[in-house]
Amino acid sequence: MIISRLDRMMADRKISLNELSQQVGITNVNLSKLKNGHVHAVRFSTLDAICRVLDCQPGDILEYIPDSPINEEK
Repeated sequence: MIISRLDRMMADRKISLNELSQQVGITNVNLSKLKNGHVHAVRFSTLDAICRVLDCQPGDILEYIPDSPINEEK
């Protein structure tokens, strides 16, 4: 499962949803969906713009969490 950490990065950078939306060039609605994890895909160009504005890496805003451990020991 991929988790969005965009809200945390925005808080760290003290930037609002409206300000980020304007600087990235996508609507508040689409940015909000990305922030809340309600998307199934993200364009690299959008990810690039977000990382440029927030001065971060993709791994700072997207996190992989396994659904279930592989080779789980009992």
